[in-house]
Amino acid sequence: MSRLRGLKDLVRDVVNKGATSVEEIHKTIAAMPFSALEKFGPMEESAKSAKALQDRTIGAVYDIIRKVNDEVDKIATEILDKAEDIKDDKENY
Repeated sequence: MSRLRGLKDLVRDVVNKGATSVEEIHKTIAAMPFSALEKFGPMEESAKSAKALQDRTIGAVYDIIRKVNDEVDKIATEILDKAEDIKDDKENY
């Protein structure tokens, strides 16, 4: 059972760290057109506003991914706890 718990924790951590890494890459790539537009005086403020909105949107998507991952982790923990209780009950008979 401890191996399963360790695997569950590993998967949770990998998904969270992976989502954070992909989020950073996503924001960097998505910022490129805005960086180019910021170089044109009349477009600078609009580009900055659009980039800020885009960053918040991208961040919200990856926050949801991490939240779902945390909820899946909680469910997996509950399942493992119940399985452990059943195993203990069987061993006590």
